[in-house]
Amino acid sequence: MDFNFDLQPVYQHHDLLIELGRVEMAMEHLDARGENERQTLRPRLLTRLSRLRDALERLPA
Repeated sequence: MDFNFDLQPVYQHHDLLIELGRVEMAMEHLDARGENERQTLRPRLLTRLSRLRDALERLPA
């Protein structure tokens, strides 16, 4: 039995999915924040969301 396989891509994919979920949850909870916070956080979260999605697309299948 050969146990010499690389789990690194699996971990990266999983970690990116977890972080993507966290950012999406943060986006959903923006309404509970003040207007100033929303204006500050929304662009940051959208940028993070975009980068995470790009990273997921670049991972090997």
